Amino acid sequence: MFLAMCALIRREFFIIFHRKIDILNHLYFFIIIIVLFPLSFSPELLLLSHTIAGVVWISVLLSIFLSLERLFRDDFLDGSLEQIMLTPIPLPLIIIIKVMAHWIWSSLPLVLISPLLLVFFSIDYNVWLAIVLTLLIGTPTLNFIGAIGVSLTVTLQKGTGVLLSLLVLPLSIPVLIFTTSAINSASLGISYNAQLAILSAMLLGSITFTPLVISLSLRIGGEG
Repeated sequence: MFLAMCALIRREFFIIFHRKIDILNHLYFFIIIIVLFPLSFSPELLLLSHTIAGVVWISVLLSIFLSLERLFRDDFLDGSLEQIMLTPIPLPLIIIIKVMAHWIWSSLPLVLISPLLLVFFSIDYNVWLAIVLTLLIGTPTLNFIGAIGVSLTVTLQKGTGVLLSLLVLPLSIPVLIFTTSAINSASLGISYNAQLAILSAMLLGSITFTPLVISLSLRIGGEG
């Protein structure tokens, strides 16, 4: 099982290496929103500092939604998903590996370019640190939650983008509430440790329970 798991991890990173265009597309999408919003809104620094939380997390959420559809779809269409499910690796562990690999190429680059926010929104270091921490904790949670919607729509041929958004968006609202609350607290100089603790609990819960739900959904879809 260990060798099979290592082979699966190598496969996922091999796929990531050959998805450079997808990585750049998500970065361009995030950068365009971050650059254009201050230009099209108001030049007042105080007003920009109050809107930074919503701008960042709406752009991150949309970026994740754009990338989620391919999480299981490509493997399902070429039949490799069925072959992976026949390996000695437990299916929930396979899902955790695939979701975390997806997070590396879809969400981690957003964290790495977050210093751009310091330039375009003129925020201080504490607010930027809160943004980075919430991105590191919140984006994996959104990927696991989004993977549930992908598993439910993986057997559909096309037109799943809107349906996926309708399935995932209500489940993503608690994450958005506590991430934006943490950033707003940092901008006011208030401690946001409580919000980070709740986000961490959400992450642990999503890693524990969503792979089981996704496994059941994929098995039902495969039988159908």
